Amino acid sequence: MRIALVNWSRRRAGGVETYLSSIIIPELQRLKHNLLFWSEVDAPQNRERIPIPEGVPALCASDIGEDESLAALRDWHPDLLYVHKVTEPRVEARLLDIAPAILFAHDYYGTCISGLKTFKRPTTMPCTRAFGWECLLHYYPNRCGGLNPLTMLKDYSRQSKRLEMLSKYRAILTGSEHMRAEFIRNGINPDKVFNVSLPVVWSGEIAGENGHGELENGNGVGSYTDSRDDFAGTQNNDTGNGESKRWRLLFLGRMSNLKGGETFLEALPTVRASIAKPLRVTFAGDGPQRTEWERKAAKLRAQDSDLEIRFIGWVNDDKLDTVLLDSDLLVMPSLWPEPFGLVGPEAGLRGVPAVAFAVGGIADWLHDGVNGLLASGDPPTSSSLAEAIVRCLRDPAKLAQMRQEARKVAETFSMQRHLSALAKVFEKVAGSAST
Repeated sequence: MRIALVNWSRRRAGGVETYLSSIIIPELQRLKHNLLFWSEVDAPQNRERIPIPEGVPALCASDIGEDESLAALRDWHPDLLYVHKVTEPRVEARLLDIAPAILFAHDYYGTCISGLKTFKRPTTMPCTRAFGWECLLHYYPNRCGGLNPLTMLKDYSRQSKRLEMLSKYRAILTGSEHMRAEFIRNGINPDKVFNVSLPVVWSGEIAGENGHGELENGNGVGSYTDSRDDFAGTQNNDTGNGESKRWRLLFLGRMSNLKGGETFLEALPTVRASIAKPLRVTFAGDGPQRTEWERKAAKLRAQDSDLEIRFIGWVNDDKLDTVLLDSDLLVMPSLWPEPFGLVGPEAGLRGVPAVAFAVGGIADWLHDGVNGLLASGDPPTSSSLAEAIVRCLRDPAKLAQMRQEARKVAETFSMQRHLSALAKVFEKVAGSAST
């Protein structure tokens, strides 16, 4: 099959591009498909290029011109386009005239003005509205995005055009049942929307999220370098089975408001008051809120000598393995509706159960009472998060069982499962186009 891979960037700008370079390109080539890579821009310049195998054409509109790149793509005669994100609806419309297309919707593409799907006032909580002009009435009162009216109108227009364009795709792929339901709620034919469950692999390259896409830089902490001195010698006699000298909690990801780190910090005094052991909390990652979170953490440490909170920055793959093996529980306090939250099951591969708010696609992999606990997300609060954490830590035998189940659940999100689901959709779309 002749498959053209379409993405806005030729560079490894985030996890979507990592998914393309680490899974899709090598696996589809292994399966003997003919590939072509088409992109809008060769940016950002400070990121490495997506490696394109020898013999695979790469067309970039910003390099050779939009008309020229689209003409070359048409002349290649693709059987289908596998689209991930196109920034300009006008360009997307031109692409869809070339060949049958499949969109992998990694985020709230065409279903939210800001793409965050979150009300930030009067309290931060996921939005469940279908997209439409009424969203403009909520944008400022509920702080759905910024305060610039021109940006609001520009983004609304772009997302409206995207939503209209979705009907022209032969199939829309999502990584969770939550996201599948999101597109169906916004008027897409259920027969055209398929959940293909992203693969969970231990590469440190394919997990982690940001506000505008399901995937970011690996697990949100992989793909970066750091100093090993911060963590040297910390793997001690703690066993993670309830016999350790202290409980070890881990936050793993980008430090931004909607990732809920502040809510996690607010929950810690309640957790400490409810358990008998000292508590060590590790924040791995970085982001715009790190300084503020560190300031709040310092105040909490000063009030409780048995509460240790440390920030170790981004970690590479080897160090991430060490961090997870030295943790009892992953805490994912995301306040926005994560499209999936792949960092959770990736931690599960190392036997680390999770606590998270019941928002977005997290319930696709976090089964309450099995491989962790879900805290109420309506709305997500520090008290409900603290209660879920304490429930995990109060029963060491149950926590040990959750560790085993975390591995089992994570292993169900296999590469083979993902590729098999993709193949069925590809064949269906290509077959329908030829009849």
